Amino acid sequence: MLVHASLGSNVSSFFDAVGSFFDSLSRVGWLSLLIGATAFVIYLSLRARGFFNSLRAAYPDAPIQYRRIWGAYIAAYGFNNVIPARGGDVVKLFLVKRSVPNSSYPAVGAAVCVEAVFDAVMAVFILTFAFSQGVFPKPPDFANLNAFDLSFFAAHPRFTLFLMTALAIAVLVGVALLSQRVKAFWARVRQGLTILSDRPRYLREVFAWQFAGWCFRFTAFWFLLEAFNIGGSVQNVLLVLGVNAVAAVVPFTPGGAGVQQALLVKVFAGTAAGATVAAYSVGQQIVIAVTTLAVGFFALATIFRIHSFKEAIRLGKEDRDAERLAEAEAKAAAGEAAGAR
Repeated sequence: MLVHASLGSNVSSFFDAVGSFFDSLSRVGWLSLLIGATAFVIYLSLRARGFFNSLRAAYPDAPIQYRRIWGAYIAAYGFNNVIPARGGDVVKLFLVKRSVPNSSYPAVGAAVCVEAVFDAVMAVFILTFAFSQGVFPKPPDFANLNAFDLSFFAAHPRFTLFLMTALAIAVLVGVALLSQRVKAFWARVRQGLTILSDRPRYLREVFAWQFAGWCFRFTAFWFLLEAFNIGGSVQNVLLVLGVNAVAAVVPFTPGGAGVQQALLVKVFAGTAAGATVAAYSVGQQIVIAVTTLAVGFFALATIFRIHSFKEAIRLGKEDRDAERLAEAEAKAAAGEAAGAR
């Protein structure tokens, strides 16, 4: 009953914020909104360039087109804003694998993880700043927020620890069960992480592009704060980025919906009226979701000739099934050849 009550409160708070957003549309700064949305697309495009460079390092002899990697990156981000649990990442893996000749899912997935190095560095800086401002709730206080997923894990630390332990054990069991294929799997993973072994190249071709993208992300939130009358400032933008970092830890809702609203209302409680903060908390998410979804659909249709995210998922499953069948046939053929000898 407690879980259902918390979930109901979370949903109610979210829709209250949506109502505030529609009530405030007449006061929105549309030019700032347009600049913010454009800057966010540029941010994703620059990150896609860093990802592209990671793939080039992993597959130096493969003809890789940046526009296809960009399309996969944008489409996946747009999909993540409407589907929970980061379902867009599956679309990204499939589209990128189709765009890189003779690539493998482990290597492509590892190349995706290269981005986490920069993200971790920035997260430490941003969260340190956010928690030092006196307005950002401390982790124990997350249990009191109207955000079901974040509140639940904060209020039940033993369950959270149990879940993390269970996941770790599941990974170890999976590795043990696949022991015969582990060597080949890790070889592909190392291939995807190739650029990390060349520090100057990584800093030049990945870290620098991600930092440039981060500057545009900073700009995007500055203008979105201006558009919804919160006020753009270094402090406010860093607080928003801190909220995004926390929301990314529990990606059970599309784009962290619910968690972002609860944290933003708490963080900006003393900065602007509650209705204004609630309108911004939903408005910035809607703007980013609509923009990236529209650009993502455009990329799917014009670059990949795919006309829906559902079709992309179906093709991805078919491609994965075909790959598994080919591996099974190759293994069977190798066994027959060994038996013949």
